[in-house]
Amino acid sequence: KDLSQTHANLPTIGRTHGIHAEPTTLGLKFASFLAEGFRQNRRLRSARYSAAVGKLSGSVGNFASSLLTPDQEVTILKHLGLRAEPVATQIVCRDRHAEVICALAQAGCWIERIATEFRHLQRTEIAELSEPFAQGKQHGSSSMPHKRNPILSENLCGLARLLRGYAMTALENTALWHERDISHSSAERVLFPDAFSTLHFMLGRLNVILRGINIDQCSLRQNLTIYKDLSSSQAYLNSLILSGMDRRQAYKLIQQASFNVLKGSTTLWDELAAQRIPGIRRIATETLTRHASALVKRALRQEPDQR
Repeated sequence: KDLSQTHANLPTIGRTHGIHAEPTTLGLKFASFLAEGFRQNRRLRSARYSAAVGKLSGSVGNFASSLLTPDQEVTILKHLGLRAEPVATQIVCRDRHAEVICALAQAGCWIERIATEFRHLQRTEIAELSEPFAQGKQHGSSSMPHKRNPILSENLCGLARLLRGYAMTALENTALWHERDISHSSAERVLFPDAFSTLHFMLGRLNVILRGINIDQCSLRQNLTIYKDLSSSQAYLNSLILSGMDRRQAYKLIQQASFNVLKGSTTLWDELAAQRIPGIRRIATETLTRHASALVKRALRQEPDQR
């Protein structure tokens, strides 16, 4: 949340398919992570509610030899803070448990999404962000002393894979024989404590990275201008369409102008201005991020009620 607000208007180049696309802001990157984090929060809370059930209904779930009635089961479980499984077998149905583990795995995917972005942005040729590095206490490469590898983020990506594996096991545990077998039991003894502990560790490590993240504003500015003003190509395309030009014609015109820019020393605006197109005006790159603050505020409004 702090990073979203602090850097709401700090320009950076957006990338699609790994290629420079249009400018965005660093705050918007963090706001996107934040908005997903709110969704993960809601999923975890929903899964906790779904799993908060119990059963006292006997060996096959029908109170056949039980001294209790269904109404008494409801009353007793309510005292324990649980709801009754509407129709149980010998056990509470395992789709509930799978929902919990899948929610943990999805939260792991969210962490991996953030970690993957940091890994890419720390690459030598990009160098916009970097993990915190404890100089004098932390080593980089074991063989190359100059390196500062994104090992914390890499670690998180590996652990996210582990969580997804646990989710698959939990899903496999849902289909049991008749009123119950215990093929699920041995797996659950491992996956439940491990999955919760793993996500807990991942959240702690992510917190360390976020609180110590290094931002290189010089690299941010340099990367914005590698392709000069070509990041405005879609804005110019829309401008030509609005002026009445056929979209295919406008696209072809701007694409050729862009290729000329890549080959020479001109800018996209230079190429378009030379053609004296009626009504076309120069587009300031900074106008492309004009809605960033509003979008950050919109993301913040998605924060779930913590009650």
